[in-house]
Amino acid sequence: MSLESTAIPRPASESSAQSNWLSWLLVSFLIYVLLAAVGAIGAGFKAAAGSNAQELFAFASNPAIALIIGVVATALIQSSSTVTSIIVGMVAGGLPIAIAIPMVMGANIGTSLTSTLVSLGHIRNGEEFRRAFSAATVHDSFNILAVAILLPLELLFSPLATASELLAGLLVSDTSVSMSGMNFMKVLLSPASDVLKASVAWLPGIWSGVALILIGIGLILLVVTQIGKVLRTLMVGRAMNILHTAVGRGPASGMASGTLITVLVQSSSTTTSLIVPLAGTGVFSLKQVYPFILGSNIGTTITALLAATAINGAAATVALQIALVHLLFNLLAIGLIYVLPVLRQLPVRMAETLASQAQHNKGYVVAYIGGVFFALPLMMVGVSRLL
Repeated sequence: MSLESTAIPRPASESSAQSNWLSWLLVSFLIYVLLAAVGAIGAGFKAAAGSNAQELFAFASNPAIALIIGVVATALIQSSSTVTSIIVGMVAGGLPIAIAIPMVMGANIGTSLTSTLVSLGHIRNGEEFRRAFSAATVHDSFNILAVAILLPLELLFSPLATASELLAGLLVSDTSVSMSGMNFMKVLLSPASDVLKASVAWLPGIWSGVALILIGIGLILLVVTQIGKVLRTLMVGRAMNILHTAVGRGPASGMASGTLITVLVQSSSTTTSLIVPLAGTGVFSLKQVYPFILGSNIGTTITALLAATAINGAAATVALQIALVHLLFNLLAIGLIYVLPVLRQLPVRMAETLASQAQHNKGYVVAYIGGVFFALPLMMVGVSRLL
């Protein structure tokens, strides 16, 4: 008998464990690059604008324009995590909080386009399409209603800006005391920051800052996409198990599972893309999908909070503040809309009505996507210019 015939094959579980270990190592590296990219955006804005960073964003001085920027950017990039990470870097570079807050709200609306597009996969089956489209557009409806309620309140009374400023001050203060003045993240990220800055040092004047911004944005786009791909491979099987065991147990369980899965895959677009087909095939009802999708809104805020840790110095507080705004906005929206019975069913009714119309006339689908993500933003631009 030959040695080859007696060789013991490597167990599949051992090979799988090694592959998972390498995948998690890759995720860790990608997160490191993400943090360095966010820091590069802040450094780039400072280098390009100097002390006049606020004037750089004069084009977005109107909250309506800022909201539109958030909607359109997220709809185009298909990732609120990416857009909010970029906003964190912009705030660190001088973007006013008052302008960044509507941008973050707009990102919440823009990200819901993904699930709407996913629902089109059921368009050939009328009943499946109605269920899938209603599950997708309940996300849109909730986020649009949340902005319609909370943006005017924010402009009048600034609850999000005030609460996030207090929390950020406490957290940054506590961190600085516990670390005895040592900036751990600065030390950790300095090698990557030095490499990025050196790569553009040859450019004259403000162009080095502009190049650093573009490199930072490009890296964020690349890294968030790659993190999503790797985590989907690692977590989708487990995510599906969580869905089947948790979503149907009630609103609290559904919301918690939506939050957990979105934190794991770092993308609310991925989470909603998982649930919409299941709703279309009748595995879950719209009543069960609704709180799950709200949980994905909470889970997606982890990326901005993570990105804020890349910022150091005087800008650390404001960077953390805008990340906290994203979290508080989603928590407050759930507290106002889902908890209050008078508002809870409004997004559901909106979604069901739209889905019924779309089932009978597919032109409503084109009108809806074009109107919410293109025509409405353009109309708001026109109105804001007249005011």
